[in-house]
Amino acid sequence: MAEVLKGVPVAASLTEELKARCERLKALGIIPTLSMLRVGEKPGDIAYETGALKRCEKIGIAVNKIILPADSSADEITGRICEVNTDESIHGLLMFRPLDDKVAERSACELLESSKDVDCMTDSSLSGVFTGSGTGFPPCTAQACIELLDFYGVDVTGKNVAVIGRSLVIGRPVSMLLMKNNATVTICHSKTHNLPEICRNADILIAAIGRAKFIGADYVSEGQTVIDVGINMDDDGKLCGDVDYDSVEPIVRAITPVPGGVGAVTTAVLAKHVIESAERVLSS
Repeated sequence: MAEVLKGVPVAASLTEELKARCERLKALGIIPTLSMLRVGEKPGDIAYETGALKRCEKIGIAVNKIILPADSSADEITGRICEVNTDESIHGLLMFRPLDDKVAERSACELLESSKDVDCMTDSSLSGVFTGSGTGFPPCTAQACIELLDFYGVDVTGKNVAVIGRSLVIGRPVSMLLMKNNATVTICHSKTHNLPEICRNADILIAAIGRAKFIGADYVSEGQTVIDVGINMDDDGKLCGDVDYDSVEPIVRAITPVPGGVGAVTTAVLAKHVIESAERVLSS
């Protein structure tokens, strides 16, 4: 039986740490504040918003919700971004993506100040992840993978890690974060030759390809740690990851569940970035 790397204990530990840091900031007259910009009423956006609100409330972070109609113009959306940029009381912005209006989304990403970009939506923040400059913050889900590995004592130093997926949201950023921690990373994707063999030879496998139950028993080997970032629906309409959990779990050393794994840590990482942004203001 594999060790199940649940996200709830990780999030709970982060929450307790962040509550203390939030209290210290408030004692100095700084109220950590997050703005959340949602365009439309997409169920996934609303679900994440609800989880983020609960996490911020537990920690003591103030939240300013900006809710716009689905047919909002690019000018309306970017206008709100400009307001956030100039409001010194706001330490971070989470904009729910993707937007239906790609022009508006791109314009918003270009406008947001990197210091308030707590989920890596700007090019400068992404550059910071790749160069290690510390500009902005990494994507919350990518950072959640690192937090989870750290919590369960999985040392990536010198380890071979196969990352399946090359998106700018998870695959490539998490690879950079892993290399920062001295892992040796192979970034794989749907066109990679001998993909099962590469995955089997890795010490750690991170699945972020966006295909339900894509990773089966032939992709894994004994002793591995498997981090499943995928959020999909299977043929029966049930939530599942990129990993076929039932076939993989008996083989590997440790594995994250879906739901209840990486996703459970993401809102805590979002809150951590808001607190860090507020602390940077204090030290500047």
